[in-house]
Amino acid sequence: MESTRQAKISRLIQKELSEIFRQQTAKTHGVIVSVSSVKVSPDLSIARAYLSVFPSDKGAEMIESINRNARTIRYELAQKVRFQLRKTPELSFHLDDSLDYIEKIDALLDADKKAE
Repeated sequence: MESTRQAKISRLIQKELSEIFRQQTAKTHGVIVSVSSVKVSPDLSIARAYLSVFPSDKGAEMIESINRNARTIRYELAQKVRFQLRKTPELSFHLDDSLDYIEKIDALLDADKKAE
């Protein structure tokens, strides 16, 4: 179970990462990256950020690129949260494919309705 402190730090990191990715949208050539959620380890040393990428076919490519630049992103994050956190957690980025899953379910339900 997530503690209150973990939840607060997760929300803070999610908000600041969202702002960082919003500022970088011009460099990504029309690919929109949003932060779905952030999970922080109990010792607050590791943060797993789940990203949603639009268009979704570029998701794996964008996650690879973001993970290659994780140190730079962590530095930018540290600059933004330096007065709230003593130590910025290590970042790992993962693809959040829940929107694709929802689209598949909707497509299956539509196909089932048309078959009737």
